[in-house]
This record gives sequence, structure tokens and C-alpha cells, in this order.
Amino acid sequence: MEHLDILIKNGKAVLPTGVTETDIGIKDGKIAIVEKGIMNKAAIEWDVENQYIFPGMIDVHVHFSEPGREHWEGFHTGSMMMAAGGCTTYFDMPLNGIPSTVNLEALSTKAEIGNGKSFIDFSLWGGLVPGNEKDLEALAEAGVIGFKAFLSSTGNKEFEAVDDLTLLNGMKRIAKLGKVLALHSESDAITNWLKEEKENEGKYSADDYLESRPIIAEVEAVERAIYYSELTGCPLHFVHISSAKAIEVIEQAKQKGMNITVETCPHYLLYNHEHLRGLGTIAKCAPPLREKEEQQKLISLLIENKFDMISSDHSPCPYELKDPNMYNMFQAWGGISGGQFTLLSMIELALKYKIPFDTVAKWTASAPAERFGLADRKGKIAIGADADLAIITLNESHTVTEENFYAKHKQSLYMGHTFPCRIVGTLNRGNLVFKEGVIVAPIPNGRWVKPCENASIKSV
Repeated sequence: MEHLDILIKNGKAVLPTGVTETDIGIKDGKIAIVEKGIMNKAAIEWDVENQYIFPGMIDVHVHFSEPGREHWEGFHTGSMMMAAGGCTTYFDMPLNGIPSTVNLEALSTKAEIGNGKSFIDFSLWGGLVPGNEKDLEALAEAGVIGFKAFLSSTGNKEFEAVDDLTLLNGMKRIAKLGKVLALHSESDAITNWLKEEKENEGKYSADDYLESRPIIAEVEAVERAIYYSELTGCPLHFVHISSAKAIEVIEQAKQKGMNITVETCPHYLLYNHEHLRGLGTIAKCAPPLREKEEQQKLISLLIENKFDMISSDHSPCPYELKDPNMYNMFQAWGGISGGQFTLLSMIELALKYKIPFDTVAKWTASAPAERFGLADRKGKIAIGADADLAIITLNESHTVTEENFYAKHKQSLYMGHTFPCRIVGTLNRGNLVFKEGVIVAPIPNGRWVKPCENASIKSV
């Protein structure tokens, strides 16, 4: 009888077919056995009776800003934060580091840093910016998970938004490379024009900020990207979609058979414009938090399974860049710090709206793995898969405090929020990283994870 490294006993495992009471045996970082009453001996036995075992979250959208801006968030603190939230693999965006990840040299530098500092596994996005179209092939061959571009101003001089010709040329190349293009979709013309109108009138309130980034700006950009995708055959992934109208347009394209996926973020589901009014720049992001009516529409679309996956868009910065004494609402850095809370948020919504836990696991693990070529080893609890697991209890709540938030900077929209569940532990490839509120891994052991060579990039 095989001797196991870890035996997790009496858990409620969230499998693709539903929740099943079972034991899980782990050997050499892989799931070796999934069955009730495992009798094998193990170096470590962990009884998780009445607790849920989710596949470790795969967060496809975080910003760790290293190299160059580690003081915003780096691989070390960022990966600990993700592990504390039940995440076992994250995809780091090509901005806001210096240099941005837009060529092979920058990619290699970032990968080396991540391999040395990350406590959990990670993948890396490459960037599409004006002038780097010829770098895309080398980035793809080196193992980027996909490419990211902005259709509106980034606020980051090292990573410029694409113009239409760059977008078309980039899409054509990305399609040939068999990769996905992720898009921040807001109209640059509309948002900049409205912003200038507000600034010329001396209007800088939360309401003015919302009005400067209207739903129509998101919809226009989404529609344009879909037209370009039809021309070029480029698979698309729409990030942080914030409006029902944009989902309607995306759904129509999917019905035509287009290769498109879409994510939203917990902050658009748990929060709304009233929080921007009340909390100020801490709650500023782009697209902005919408009015409560729109928030409810997004929740309904979530229940109807119109979102393929959920990501955090963890986008931190030092507080001084959001300090209202230094910057008005338009000048302050836009981004929500909250990568630790995505899985907790989705469980909260699942409990409130009676969403099956296997659907949550699809949004947070299996769909990202399938979309981006990692399903051969990640995204589900199955024999032969990486032992990436999140142990969660529903018998205790979790209130966010500065002490239990692992991000480098503690200012967050989520501060003080109480979740009706708690992350008990996180295992990445069979290594116990986080347990009972503490990072227990002695050293960082995360690896750069690349898509399998013959991955079929299809919608999920």
C-alpha cells in the first residue's frame, strides 16, 4: 500500500460533479487517491471533518508591480496574500512594473524574480502596446499565458493603450500564435472627453467620476473589440466587465460561436457607487463601481452563469497615491486592493443566492485552467492533478483587519467586511503554505507555470 505524503480525511470535496464527502491522498505534490476511508499511512494526516475542500483558486488577473515598483506590491507579499485567500495560482499582469512585460528580456527578469519570491505558482501575461507587435512571437514561445492590452488610458507611461492599428495588427499575430488577448475595455475617446469636461468645470466628486466612465464607454469598446476579433480571428478575454449591457453584447457574440470569455470581480458584486461616495478614493477603480441597480443586474447575470470566471484585479498602490489630501478623485490612483478575498466573496454570494459550490469552483478554478491551457494539471480535484487545495470552514466567519490582510498596503475597500466563512488552509502542489491564519511555508516554493504546448484555446 503506497505511503502518502499527506492524507486529508473526512472533507467535503468540491468536485466537478458536486460536493462529496471523501478523503484525499497526496503524493509527490499530486493528488494520488480520492475516496472515502483511505487506509494508507501518511507522513501528515489532517482531519478536516465538516470543512470544505475547494480546488485552489486560479486568479487570472493581479498586479504585483515587480520589478520596479515592489513598494506597491511584490511577489513576496502578494503571493502570501493570495495564499491566505485560498489561491494557489495567479496570473500577473504585464503592468505596473518597470519595465512592463512587453519583450523577452522583461519577461525573463520577472520570471526569475517570481521563481525566487513567490509562495504559490504563477503565470505571466505579456503586453500588447504600440511598437511591440514583433515581440509577441518570442513572448508566446517563452510561455506567456496570453496578452493584455488597454483600450483606454492606463495612467502608466510604461504601458500605453493601443491605437486601432496596433490592436488589429496585434490581434492578427496573437490569433496565429494560438493565444488569447485580454482587454481592458473602455473607450479612450469617451472617457478622456468626459474627464476633460468635468475638470474644466471644476467637478471632482464621486458622482462626477462615475459619470466620466459611463456604461456606454464600456459597451463601445467591447463592441469594437468584437468586430476586430471577427476580422482577425483573435480569441478574446474581457476583464473586469461591470455592466449588464456589455454582457448582453458579449453573449450575442458567443451565440455566434466567437471565441470569447469574460470575467468580473467581487468588488462589482459586493459593492456599488454608494461605497465610492462613502469611502472615497479607496473604492476608486476603472471601470467604476456602478449604481446599486446595476450591481443587482450583475448578480443576476452571475446566477445565470453569464460570467465565465471571477478574478480579483488586485491593483494596489501606496496610500499616498490615493490620499485625498494630495489628489482629487480624478488624479488619485484607481485600483482595488483585495486579492485575498475573491474565493471568500464567491462563497458568500453562493450562500446568499443558493449557488452550488461546484459552480463557484468552476468560476474560480476549472474555467481559468481550461481557458488558458493549464487543465492538464490544475483547476480541479482529480487523480493526477496538482494538489492545489483550499480548506474552508462555514462554521466560522472572517472579518478583514489590517492584521489578517497580507497585502503590503492595508488600505482596502474590504477592510471591516465580515465573510460568513474562513480559509483554514491552502496547499500548493502538496506543500502546506497557509494554515490557521499563518503562512507556514518556510521558504517560497512557487513556480512559473506555462500553458501546455498543445493547449486548445477555446471558450469555456
